[in-house]
Amino acid sequence: MLPALLILTCLATPGLLPAEEMPVPSVIPAEEYALYDQTIESIFLTSYTRLVVIERMTVVRLLPDQKELITIGSFHDRNFFMGRLPSDLVRDFIGANREAGRLQGRFQFGVRYRFVTGQSLEEPEVSAAVPVQALQVLERLAFSRVGRTLQNDQALVYVEQMRPDETGAGFLVWFHRKEREWMIYDTEVIWTIRSGAGPEAP
Repeated sequence: MLPALLILTCLATPGLLPAEEMPVPSVIPAEEYALYDQTIESIFLTSYTRLVVIERMTVVRLLPDQKELITIGSFHDRNFFMGRLPSDLVRDFIGANREAGRLQGRFQFGVRYRFVTGQSLEEPEVSAAVPVQALQVLERLAFSRVGRTLQNDQALVYVEQMRPDETGAGFLVWFHRKEREWMIYDTEVIWTIRSGAGPEAP
């Protein structure tokens, strides 16, 4: 669960930050949504999916029970992709995920979607409301921010799916760019939760 932002109850209370100094969720660039779309389409969508539920805020960790931010050391300790990720890609991914970002209604993967915050399913930003129970629901996906190489020819994103029965999995998705087109180069399952068990590496 993501940490809640500090809420000021009284600006005059000693020790609290002024409102203008409070942390604000960073804005996610429009170009990142194309990579999110491709991740959803390639890994999660089926012909039966009619609604996708997405966490409104991005995640800043790689394990459901992880409390601390991702570091270069903790990242390399897991030896993701057998250590083949470029060092500048790893550094940018970690830097991009120092704080959560707020996702906007810019997904274009061709299926209805709804944002969720905590336990609250948000109202649709676009189109008429459809009863969730009437649809084949894919829930619930959470994304990291996107990391990129200095040449912007490779990208890395983390995505996880948590199901109502508390099972799920987390993935790192590695992209390569050919000319102007991004393609998934490789994926790695970095944890799974089976029924009645906690997170475990594959």
